[in-house]
Amino acid sequence: MKINNTIAEQWKGRELWRLLFPLIVEQILTVTIGMADTVMVATVGEYAVSGVSLVDSVNMLLVIAFSALAAGGSVVVSQYIGRRNERKARAAARQLTYTTAAVSLMIMVFTLILCVPILRFVYGRIEPDVMDAAKTYFILTALSYPFLAVYNAAASLYRSMGNSRISMLISLLVNILNIAGNAILIFGFHLGVFGAGLATLVSRAAAAFVLMAMLVPDKYSPISLAGIFNIRLDGGIIRSILRVGIPSGVESSMFQIGKVLVSRIFTTFGTAAIAANAISSSINAFTSMPGTALGIGMVTIVGQCVGAKDFGSARHYTQKLMRLTYCMVLVLSAAVVILMNPLLTLFNLSSEAKDIARTLLWTSCMLSPISWPISFTLPNALRASGDARFVMIVAVSSMWAVRVSAAYLLAYPLGLGPSGVWIAMVADWCVRGAFYVWRWRCGRWENKNVLAEG
Repeated sequence: MKINNTIAEQWKGRELWRLLFPLIVEQILTVTIGMADTVMVATVGEYAVSGVSLVDSVNMLLVIAFSALAAGGSVVVSQYIGRRNERKARAAARQLTYTTAAVSLMIMVFTLILCVPILRFVYGRIEPDVMDAAKTYFILTALSYPFLAVYNAAASLYRSMGNSRISMLISLLVNILNIAGNAILIFGFHLGVFGAGLATLVSRAAAAFVLMAMLVPDKYSPISLAGIFNIRLDGGIIRSILRVGIPSGVESSMFQIGKVLVSRIFTTFGTAAIAANAISSSINAFTSMPGTALGIGMVTIVGQCVGAKDFGSARHYTQKLMRLTYCMVLVLSAAVVILMNPLLTLFNLSSEAKDIARTLLWTSCMLSPISWPISFTLPNALRASGDARFVMIVAVSSMWAVRVSAAYLLAYPLGLGPSGVWIAMVADWCVRGAFYVWRWRCGRWENKNVLAEG
């Protein structure tokens, strides 16, 4: 395929890898140090890692709102950059920051007021020590929501410019602070789950302050937050962000609600099953690292190509990034299979929990190289073009029609227990992936428009 457009030319060869390599490193840092975080908490006991894992599931549901807004802002900014409209790109950056900050503050207040009722509503009756750990961790992480929101927005702006190196370095900072804080507070001061939550709060606050300090005074980069404290809302740009952000938020929220409901299955099988699911999810995250990273890069590249109306280049780079994703997921899945037993020994698990985790990991590693890339990496190309509503409809429908219903059917009536949940998960990936492939091939995404003109 011949590519002539100047936007497409800038992503050839070395420039493409300058964007992608830091994103991959950032994902490795997040997953690796996140696993170290889990190992540290696990030393406190299975009740601690169970409580933290339950809160993390709810946290993902609550932070989705501003994470989706950051994604919507990234698409809008990338398309404005593709159109060479620097004024609008900077305006969109400011509106994104205002919106995410406001939404995250509201979610924080809501969570602090209804902390215990939320946990009881979602998980029902759980063991008292697990509930105490979950409550402590929930309150501390809720206080970090505004910092996480600002960090996500600022990092997405750097990625929209093609500068993923900055977000990688800040990710390194936040993870170093988090793991060092855990080591000091858990092992040094013996604060347990409270120490883990406090380390998360401090590291997220530091990351937000550093990124804002870098973006606000920079008047000469393609995107700057200069003048952000002279607050002026732009309804047209906010609507553009919401055209992508709302469908992405609804999709992710429904997806996470489904995951939370499905995770209730593990609570019925005891603490060992909860811990096994948490540890397996942490290890399994290794296999999705490249797909997540390349999907983030895809938003920038495809968004800029679509903004420049160069749909041929958008197709070319989507195909290229998908091939890379398949290769990397396959290699990492094989690595997890080979190293499964040594990895599981890192965690302070009972024999029962280890056996469950081993079954879950085999299920995922055998099937995710086929289904994960088309289910999670490819839809980023559709979102980058503005076709977020279709992605939302497919994801929500598949989650409820396939994942949730099949999980309960396989776990209980068919007697597969915890492994039935993960089989249903992979089935969901296959179904939604098939629809995304069809949508991309038929080309309807080329007719979408999300930008505010003027």
